[in-house]
Amino acid sequence: MKTDTRHSRSRELLIHLCAWWFLFCLPPMLIGNGHERPEEGVVFRMMGPPLAMALVFYLNYVWLVPKLLFEKKYKLYTLTNVVFCVCMLCFIHFWFRFGDAYFHTVPPAPQHGRMEVWRGFLFRLRDFVMFGLIAGLAAVIRMSKKWHEAELGRQEAEMRRIETELKNLHNQINPHFLLNTLNNIYALIAFDAEKAQQAVQDLSRLLRHLLYDNNQEFIPLDRELEFLRNYVALMKIRLSDNVDLQFSVDVAAGSHISIAPLIFISLFENAFKHGISPIRPSFIHIRIYSPREGFLTCLIQNSNFPKKRNDISGSGIGLAQVQKRLDLIYPKRYRWAKGTDESQTIYTSTLTLQTNQP
Repeated sequence: MKTDTRHSRSRELLIHLCAWWFLFCLPPMLIGNGHERPEEGVVFRMMGPPLAMALVFYLNYVWLVPKLLFEKKYKLYTLTNVVFCVCMLCFIHFWFRFGDAYFHTVPPAPQHGRMEVWRGFLFRLRDFVMFGLIAGLAAVIRMSKKWHEAELGRQEAEMRRIETELKNLHNQINPHFLLNTLNNIYALIAFDAEKAQQAVQDLSRLLRHLLYDNNQEFIPLDRELEFLRNYVALMKIRLSDNVDLQFSVDVAAGSHISIAPLIFISLFENAFKHGISPIRPSFIHIRIYSPREGFLTCLIQNSNFPKKRNDISGSGIGLAQVQKRLDLIYPKRYRWAKGTDESQTIYTSTLTLQTNQP
């Protein structure tokens, strides 16, 4: 952030230098011809108006706009600018007189006719309006800079809020996942201690993934698929023969897709929680595939056996977490369709992610 601020200030200084160099150097370049240098007195006179413009600009840019305009002291700001612009008119007048005296330039003979007086008034009015425009330009630039800095601060605060919320969601995912998994192992202990021991070993591999990958924003798809396969193997241990479990992956080998860790796990948990009946035939079909370049889809279909209200295992927070994480990590870059069919016997969840950054 400090480096970006330093670059921004350097870029701003360079723009100011180029603008004023052009303003000071352009008038002498436009007089005379290519073989003759303009007289020093003429060049000196030409430097007066740009110098007055610079004074008006930076008085507003550095002091008047931040101290008065930003503080909503509009009347004082306007009055100060009017007084200073009048002072700059006097400054230019004395600048011309000093240049004529120093360089021994013969000034134009004074004219006292009504037309000449009116013309002189129009010239002063023109300069006064020009100074007003310069003050306005300084105010616009300084206000734009303030708005830009405020917008950067807002974006930084928003990013910090998102990071904090994601960390909180990560911290919720681990207990929620462990709760469901431990419930499955507990159920295994009652009828098959050997399978329960195998489940504990599988759980240790899953925990390794949680410890090392869950804190990263994105991980390679291969690592996430390995985690999901281990999870399915762990869940499969306690399934009876009346459950048709299918898990397939159709992604090109060696693809460099990265996804948010554990973005699919709650969908898997939901399928195993609501898609299995201990007495009736049931099924869980899971397919992860890439419909086209830069997109990844997780399609899950399972038989639907809604849990009773007194079954609070998992507390029903898994899918809500998925929705929050999708909104934070993949804003406007995902499609998620879910629900049961007309007979309420089949539940389908189709989540498609745009894995490449727009």
